[in-house]
Amino acid sequence: MSTKLTGYVWDACASSGMKLSSVAIMARLADFSSDEGVSWPSIATIARQIGAGESTVRTAIGQLEKDGWLTRQQRRKGNRNASNVYQLNVSKLREFAFSHLSESDASKSDASKSDPSKFEASKNSNNGSFDPSESGGDPSVKSTTDPSDKKPSCQVAPQPDDVSSGKKTDPEVLLTDNSKSVLKHLNQVSGSRFQNCSASLDNIRARLREGFTPEELMLVVDYKHEHWNGTKDYQYMRPKTLFIPGNFPGYLQVATRWQKSGKPARDKWDELRAKKSTGVFVESFQDKKYEVPGNSGFRVSGGAQ
Repeated sequence: MSTKLTGYVWDACASSGMKLSSVAIMARLADFSSDEGVSWPSIATIARQIGAGESTVRTAIGQLEKDGWLTRQQRRKGNRNASNVYQLNVSKLREFAFSHLSESDASKSDASKSDPSKFEASKNSNNGSFDPSESGGDPSVKSTTDPSDKKPSCQVAPQPDDVSSGKKTDPEVLLTDNSKSVLKHLNQVSGSRFQNCSASLDNIRARLREGFTPEELMLVVDYKHEHWNGTKDYQYMRPKTLFIPGNFPGYLQVATRWQKSGKPARDKWDELRAKKSTGVFVESFQDKKYEVPGNSGFRVSGGAQ
């Protein structure tokens, strides 16, 4: 995952008038990419993660290539075609990102700040009961580098206005406070020690800006804790995996159904999946009484003749 390229995508693509679906595709490619902009996710993976059809993704990538945002090269695996290799145009992304920065952004040394207000998360309309098979067996982010290991410089958040003075609380202060509450919940649930720094809070802030509530973010934390606890995937219990735009909306959809189903434990999910797929409810026959009508013609052993 390249945090730098992800920031360039939001600052450049989202500000250039690019369609939201194309911005989402660029963001997913950046998430998969090295800092050099090279990645090779499949069309099916991209389509699933942004909630679009494969034909839509192919068309959008073709237009992105035509517009000079990326290049692609076909690969072959044996006698079969494998996923394409994509090369993002890092120079163009960087140039557009810096040209669209405001004065306040340009004064910062880190140009990889995302602009979440430009992104509208894709939300499927699939409602219904919780289906554990939709929980996603493999997180999309394969990097094992924990953002907390990078030791970014922590920013001191501004203090809220004095309530007694009659001033309203600054919305940015409230956003920061809510982001810290979500991060604190993640630390408590997972036993982690993520710091109140930009690397840990940026994706949380971005989702809150999009209109998601702190309670929804905490619900995703609870759900993925139940889903990944005791598995190797628990290493992905971190802000950069849980709350990025390509993962969070899908996680929230399944987490909401999980909550409506009473938050079943992970060891019950296979049973729930089986019941949903077969539609059969197996009821115990214990304590049931069965009687044969007297005029049926059947002889009942031990009964009255």
